Amino acid sequence: MLERLIQSLEASPITKRGEYNYFIHPITDGVPLLEPDLLREIGCAMVRCLDLEGVDKIVVCEAMGIHIGVGLSLMTDIPLVVVRKRPYGLPGEVAVHQTTGYSKGELYLNGIEAGDRVVIVDDVCSTGGTMRALIGAIESTGAEIADICVVVGRGDEEIGRPLKVLVKIEVSETRVRVVDTCF
Repeated sequence: MLERLIQSLEASPITKRGEYNYFIHPITDGVPLLEPDLLREIGCAMVRCLDLEGVDKIVVCEAMGIHIGVGLSLMTDIPLVVVRKRPYGLPGEVAVHQTTGYSKGELYLNGIEAGDRVVIVDDVCSTGGTMRALIGAIESTGAEIADICVVVGRGDEEIGRPLKVLVKIEVSETRVRVVDTCF
């Protein structure tokens, strides 16, 4: 399982962003092309590893969590909530104040209510800054987080609760190396 993901990650080009070795991959960047077989493989892996019992909603962050969440929603018939980068001012909207290793910003959570049971899925977790902020925002609504899964783990992500990672990677100046998988 995850052969397509591992092969495509280890073939990813690397570029420098300041001192940061940045890998470019369809799942984390949307370029050059998102192949359906790769999305299907990731969706099947998430269905297999996530606790989806009684889950009402799948929560993803704009932008690179959307394609993963859509695939999982289609496979499970669980509705999808997209945390957006702009406010809509809807009743119950929650601002998510995120700080990552390389950025700060605001996201906006809508569509989550007290008593909801949700799972969070995303493309990558590096420092855990976005995930910690999202967890706090969801918990402030009174919803329960059943499980969390990301496709790629990079670094020492600490989010204050268990995090499932499909593949763990290391990135050097020349290549991506998959060092662990969840299966």
